[in-house]
Amino acid sequence: MRPLGNVLITGGASGLGAATVEAVREAGGTPLVIDRAEPASDVAFVQADLADSAAAASAVDELAERAGGIDGVFTAAGTDACGALDEVSTEDWERVVRVNLLGTAAVVRAALPHLRLSHGTVVTCASTLGLRVAGDASAYCASKFGVVGFTRALAMELAGRVGVTLLIPGGMHTAFFDDRAEQYKPPPDAKLNQPEHVAASVVFALSQPPGCEVRELVVCASEEGSWP
Repeated sequence: MRPLGNVLITGGASGLGAATVEAVREAGGTPLVIDRAEPASDVAFVQADLADSAAAASAVDELAERAGGIDGVFTAAGTDACGALDEVSTEDWERVVRVNLLGTAAVVRAALPHLRLSHGTVVTCASTLGLRVAGDASAYCASKFGVVGFTRALAMELAGRVGVTLLIPGGMHTAFFDDRAEQYKPPPDAKLNQPEHVAASVVFALSQPPGCEVRELVVCASEEGSWP
């Protein structure tokens, strides 16, 4: 397995991103975080809103300069806006797509020169709702279906030069659901994964030697519903 080196993690202040920060550290790597909120742990950090592609790219450049390069990227940052299409404001709906899809692309684009030099790996974060759909989740589904397509195309584009892995996680015990209306929260008995278990799969993908890639990982609770 290859050393992790410097791993850029978006959304590294909470949830899956924060769990991956700790997993990277435990595996001997150096996490670099982009988030709107400051991480609780002592880690190289730049504050940026991924809805702003220019700010996202600038944050990547700053962290790469401070760390002396980037060996891996994990785009954990994400948001949603639940509700019927005509009940969610245009601003909120489009923000989901900007953060989840366009923010992912902006970060990867800015990191590519560094990843080419290091022969590194990028792991994008989609969702099981990037393979199946749910009502009142059109923005989230659109963005995560977009991440799936973006990542699969990117893997073909970068074959032999930069590793590309698509992570498709199911629901997790994180604060992601906290601000939702009750009707959109998982029921108390919902079977969800722990974020640290999913983070282990990210480290596994990032640790593959050059030329060996984990193309896609679906990581969900064993009782999560199936999809077509």
